[in-house]
Amino acid sequence: MNILAVEDDAVARKILRQLLRRLGHEVVEASDGEEAWALLQAGGIRVVVSDWTMPHLDGLGLCRRIRASLDTDYVYFILLTGNTASDENQRAAGEAGVDDFLTKPLDAQNLWMRLRVAERILRYATQVRQLEAFLPICSYCKKIRDDKNYWQQIEAYINKRTGTDFSHSVCPDCYQRVIMPELEKMRAERAAAPHAKRTH
Repeated sequence: MNILAVEDDAVARKILRQLLRRLGHEVVEASDGEEAWALLQAGGIRVVVSDWTMPHLDGLGLCRRIRASLDTDYVYFILLTGNTASDENQRAAGEAGVDDFLTKPLDAQNLWMRLRVAERILRYATQVRQLEAFLPICSYCKKIRDDKNYWQQIEAYINKRTGTDFSHSVCPDCYQRVIMPELEKMRAERAAAPHAKRTH
């Protein structure tokens, strides 16, 4: 993966860069949140590993700014800190939109595990974004074509991918456009039935 490493301390940034590269990733570096934000605007970065305490724009501020950018692909954010992983700190990180929280000094195995999770999450996020962006749907019966070229009801398609169950109802527009004319037609047929019997 292409990972943005954000750390204001040059020595710590070098250690982080070497560790990420040893784990098989490409690394882009920034010395604070503002520089990181500028790099993110170019695109192509889906994972950020950032220090919490930095000048200009800290890790939480950077994460909040990323989360406010709804028109971009999802960015997985791992926050690094020398602070203790107290409930208060973890709550602050979670409220800012941080995905994961690691304390310093970094443990290579822990970082490797977090990055494996990031890869899975980003793969699913990409699939969901593609699902939202484009769904081949039949103009007549409204069946969905899946990635194996099979056609199925939209409810079954979404249930298989998300676990969502559906309850069926009728929207006000369809009630006026479809149901009401059908009811009027049934009333007219019922009213005409006795008259038809008398004419035979």
